[in-house]
Amino acid sequence: MVPILRRLRLGVCPTIVICMVLQRSAVAQTFSQFPLPEPFALNLPSIAAGPDGAMWFTIRDGDRIGRITMAGVITEFPLPTIASQPSGIAAGPDGALWFTEYGSPTSTIGRITPEGAITEFVTSASLGLSIGIALGGDGALWFTQINSEVNAIGRITTNGFVNEFPIPTPQSSPYAIVAGPDGNLWFTEQYKGKIGRITPSGVVTEFALDLQSGPSGITVGPDGAIWFTEAGTKGNAIGRITTDGAVTEFPLPNPDRTPAGIATGFDGSLWFTELNPPYPHFIGRITTAGVVTEFQLPAGYGFPYAIASGPDGALWFTMIQDAAIGRLALTEERLPIEAVSRDRQPRILPPRP
Repeated sequence: MVPILRRLRLGVCPTIVICMVLQRSAVAQTFSQFPLPEPFALNLPSIAAGPDGAMWFTIRDGDRIGRITMAGVITEFPLPTIASQPSGIAAGPDGALWFTEYGSPTSTIGRITPEGAITEFVTSASLGLSIGIALGGDGALWFTQINSEVNAIGRITTNGFVNEFPIPTPQSSPYAIVAGPDGNLWFTEQYKGKIGRITPSGVVTEFALDLQSGPSGITVGPDGAIWFTEAGTKGNAIGRITTDGAVTEFPLPNPDRTPAGIATGFDGSLWFTELNPPYPHFIGRITTAGVVTEFQLPAGYGFPYAIASGPDGALWFTMIQDAAIGRLALTEERLPIEAVSRDRQPRILPPRP
């Protein structure tokens, strides 16, 4: 949160500059780790809050959907299709969870009830390589298809009716998707450095980014803007785009750390995972003003990847190469400080379709 000035006093400094001691609102954090029953489940690409008060996640290399309660009890549900490789997951309007199947020989979307009943819908005869999925304002599920020959945004109703909308830029690799506050869906285009917007009727608009890096995770911020992660050799950053297309990019203080998933926390900030080999690993926090703080994960934690807010007010995240789910509990407290977190000057770009 933005620093809050409580008192001001003069101090002794090694130079003639006057120093200030501030007291601000800070966030204390507690990490917890919950290993999966199957230790070889090393690829957990997505996590989301379910309608039953639990968190649901995908286990790509085990062809399973996982569920974890707020107490850390894990249940796994095997999928009927072998090598289906579930990827994205999101809560639907019907009380079920909907997920994409990246590896199915046909483009397939799955549905699982809180009790574990699974239904699969073939959306196309071609291999769509579906990744992200999100509930739209129209009550349908919208998903991304990264296959270069398909390269589209799909839409499926709860009764299985499907539409596909090609993206104007070929081979752009649409990845994550989220419903925006403007009634449209917003998605990242990893290979072409763009943010896409699609209306409920299927009209696509693309916005080019300044940093030549691949946008990945995406979410809606508490300020009504769309926030996303950017990773690549040309710069690692957290990006923000308004619903009218104005882009701001905030370079990370440590450019060697690769941001992946992103979610809004209870504190009104954005929280994101950082993939940075080998150790240690970090969870990052950025305020809507662009101030970045990084929190080191305890020793023994794997690479944090997907992240989502839970019904308990905590951040829940998956750990790849570690077969575990992590939990980050946040507690606001007042702490005296002598310096604020590091931040770097943002790049502000005009709307550029």
